[in-house]
Amino acid sequence: MSDSLQPHGLHSTRLLSPWDFPGTAISSPDPMALTTAGTQPSLGEVAGIPLPATTVDNWHQIQGFEAQPDDLLICTYPKSGTTWIQEIVDLIEHSGDVDKCQRAAIQHRHPFLEWARPPQPSGVEKARAMPRPRVLRTHFPAQLLPPSFWESNCKRMNRTLPDPGTWDQYFETFISGKVAWGSWFEHVRGWWELRDNVQMLFLFYEDIKRDPKQEIQKVMKFMEKNLDGAVLDTIVQETTFEKMKANPMTNRSTAPKTILDQSISPFMRKGIVGDWKNHFTVAQNERFDEIYRQKMKGTSINFCTEL
Repeated sequence: MSDSLQPHGLHSTRLLSPWDFPGTAISSPDPMALTTAGTQPSLGEVAGIPLPATTVDNWHQIQGFEAQPDDLLICTYPKSGTTWIQEIVDLIEHSGDVDKCQRAAIQHRHPFLEWARPPQPSGVEKARAMPRPRVLRTHFPAQLLPPSFWESNCKRMNRTLPDPGTWDQYFETFISGKVAWGSWFEHVRGWWELRDNVQMLFLFYEDIKRDPKQEIQKVMKFMEKNLDGAVLDTIVQETTFEKMKANPMTNRSTAPKTILDQSISPFMRKGIVGDWKNHFTVAQNERFDEIYRQKMKGTSINFCTEL
C-alpha cells in the first residue's frame, strides 16, 4: 500500500483532465444527508468518477480551495491506512506529545477536503479556519485535486466508504470502479506516475506494518522533523494497531451512529496483511490478478500481498 506526500503531501495506497475541469459534466442525484444506519449517501459523478452527492453539490467550493505552500496533504484511497498515517503525522508534528494528540478525535484534527454535510461546516470551511501550517486529507484521485495544490507546490503523502451488500456484490462493484472515489487501479496509478514530479512521499501499508520505525523515519524526514530516538519509539508504540483500536480519539467510537455504525462493521478491523485469503474465492483471486495485470501494465509499482 502506499502513501504519498507532495509540496506538502502524503499519499497512501493499499492493495485490496485539466485540473479545473472546464465544462466537465457533473451529475448529482437529489442530495441527501446520511439516513438510517447501514445506508450510504447517494453518489454523483465528477469527470466520470463516483463521489458522494453532497461532495458533488459542493464542487465549486472544493475546486476553489486555496492551498498554501506549507500545507501537508494526506492523499489516500479509502480504507488504505488513512487514520494510521494521520496519527503518525500528528505525533511527529507534536514531537511525540501524546496529550496534545488527545485534543480531539482524529476525524476533527485534519479537515477532510471533500466533506460536505450541511448544516455542518464543510471540509473546505474547516481548512480555511485552521492556523498554518495545516495538515489536510483527501481521497481524491490526482486529477480531481483542487488546482491550487499543484500551483502552491504543497507536500503530499499518498497512502472509503464501505458499501452495504454482500462480499460478492462489493467485489464486482470494486473491480468495475463503481465505488465512491472511483477505481482503485486508476487512483493508485495516477498518484504513482506523479511521484517524481512533485514533493511526494509514497508509502506502502505493508512496509509500515513490516518495519514501522523505518517508515516513520521516512515521514519524519519528509516533514523535516529531527526527533530523537526516544520520541521515535513513543510514536511507534502509540501507533500500533492495538493501541489505536483502544484509543477513543482514533477508533471513531465518538462518531454518531448515523455517520458510522460500528455494530455493522468496526472502523478498525484487524490491521493485518493477507486477510484477503479469508474472503476471495479461487475464481475471484484469479480474476483480480488478471485485471490487476491489465490495469497496472507498464507501471513499476509492486505490492506485497502477505507478510
